[in-house]
Amino acid sequence: MALLPANLHASPYLLLSLTSLFWSLNWVIGRAMVGHVSPFALTFLRWSVAVAVMMPFALPVIRAHWPAVRRSWKEIAWLGFWGTGLHNAFAYVGLQYTTATNGVILNSSIPIMIIVLGWFVYRETITRLQAAGVAISLVGILAIVARGDPAALAQLSLNKGDLIVLVGMAFWAAYTVFLRMKPAELPGLAMLACCGSVGVVLLFPFFLFEMVFLGGRVELTFGTITAMLYVGIFPSFVGYIFWNRGVALVGPNVAGIFVHLMPAFGALLAWFFLDERIYPYHIVGIVLILVGIALTTRGRRADPEPGPE
Repeated sequence: MALLPANLHASPYLLLSLTSLFWSLNWVIGRAMVGHVSPFALTFLRWSVAVAVMMPFALPVIRAHWPAVRRSWKEIAWLGFWGTGLHNAFAYVGLQYTTATNGVILNSSIPIMIIVLGWFVYRETITRLQAAGVAISLVGILAIVARGDPAALAQLSLNKGDLIVLVGMAFWAAYTVFLRMKPAELPGLAMLACCGSVGVVLLFPFFLFEMVFLGGRVELTFGTITAMLYVGIFPSFVGYIFWNRGVALVGPNVAGIFVHLMPAFGALLAWFFLDERIYPYHIVGIVLILVGIALTTRGRRADPEPGPE
């Protein structure tokens, strides 16, 4: 966290909000890459870029804490498997069959998954105020999805791409819950670099198989290279540092609710970049999401023990 400005150290909600913004644009880019960069290739290159960018900062820290890295290799491999290996691959594969809008909306299942997994693994519960906040923000998302017409919800259906995306969301929820396994003596940047390296190793055989046997492709144009640099630097490197810090400061249940910002950011990004209109139901949905987040953050229990930084 030495890479962050001092004022961000005390602003977990800002860090989590920025992470949701980075990830919202990642879904748009992932969908745009369909037909240009294959899903496992995009995932592998994303984490290769992320590891290459962070290693100049992380390598001295890893060397200084090498005994802790060796002692904690099981925890590192476990977190790398859930958070930096197949999670992104499921998302990009799913986007071959569904829209970026659906992908962003399906992210809204993550807070519920985090709460369920947190209870199942650690018997962690939430307060009534937190539950109300989750419910209100979910209503805000449904308002955006239904375009202000409740009857439209009955017509929604899941295709195979949506189901694949949901598997990826389950992986991310597990990563968030398991972050408490991060060894206290290992700095967050070193942990992220090690987990990212695990992800690259895990993804390489899938990338190779896709390229050799499934007709995978990687088009090298200005647009695709820029996209790969973005997803490697912001959603992966910067976003993970922000997310891990936020989870450490406010806990997984509260951090998870910030994923509900993604549909709101998606609507605003579409308005800003694609000149799509903002309708009243967008405003209502965004307000409800913000109210839900406010209630969830106010209703959290005592601060969790220090975790990843």
